[in-house]
Amino acid sequence: MDNITDATQDSLNIMQLALSWLASNAARIIFLAIVLIAAWVIVKIVSKVLRKLLDRSNMPSASIFINIVRVLIWVVAATIVLKPVFGIDPTTLMTALGVGGIAVSLGLKDTVANVISGFGLMLGRVIQPGDLVTVAGTTGVVKDITWRQTVVRERNGNEMVIPNSVLNTASLERLTPSNEGTVTVPFTAKAGIDTTEVERRIIDVVTRGTADVAADDSVPLVKFTGFTPFGIEGQVLVFAKPDVFLSSVRDAAVRALADADFLEQRAAIGA
Repeated sequence: MDNITDATQDSLNIMQLALSWLASNAARIIFLAIVLIAAWVIVKIVSKVLRKLLDRSNMPSASIFINIVRVLIWVVAATIVLKPVFGIDPTTLMTALGVGGIAVSLGLKDTVANVISGFGLMLGRVIQPGDLVTVAGTTGVVKDITWRQTVVRERNGNEMVIPNSVLNTASLERLTPSNEGTVTVPFTAKAGIDTTEVERRIIDVVTRGTADVAADDSVPLVKFTGFTPFGIEGQVLVFAKPDVFLSSVRDAAVRALADADFLEQRAAIGA
């Protein structure tokens, strides 16, 4: 019975201490809650407004800008609550961070390089979301530029994550959709045949054979490139839809030309 009484008394003492602490720190807790809620609301509103402004302006719209603004808002909020809530002088804290920042920067030098490179890419308008690029052996559409890396979505749906520092130093080529989606299929027309007629028939055959995979409103192009003992060499250029594999377009074009009686099929065998 005495043990139960002691336990009850201990619980009451703990509750009394907790209530006493809450009563003495109620103002700080309320102030902290108000600042955190206000910062959260401001982050939501500013992020939404900033995204709309970036979409309407000539500035590239990427998450790196919005993330920077979010961090700044939270840093300001933290600075506001440090002294009245935690009793920490922001000046003292910044001094301490400055001393320790040298060691931290050495450990985070790659991250810092990626962030700085990301700003250079965006502010210099080297690339922006929606651009079609070839970089570091990857060809695709720039999906986003974040703090540390750039996300490039390939034609096959894969997303390549390339560090901004690599992107800033590697050879980068900006492509047009027609160049990136061009499929070239060689052919050899029989000697002595009318090239104008060959061109017309190839365009007709390939257009029908690639109707499901070729870009809308595109017409295959026929280019004659030279002569061989088998006949007249040339190439047919087909433009693929954005989400179709280039190999699928090439396969459809080859199948369309496989049985064409105006082409010299022995040229491929002889090669």
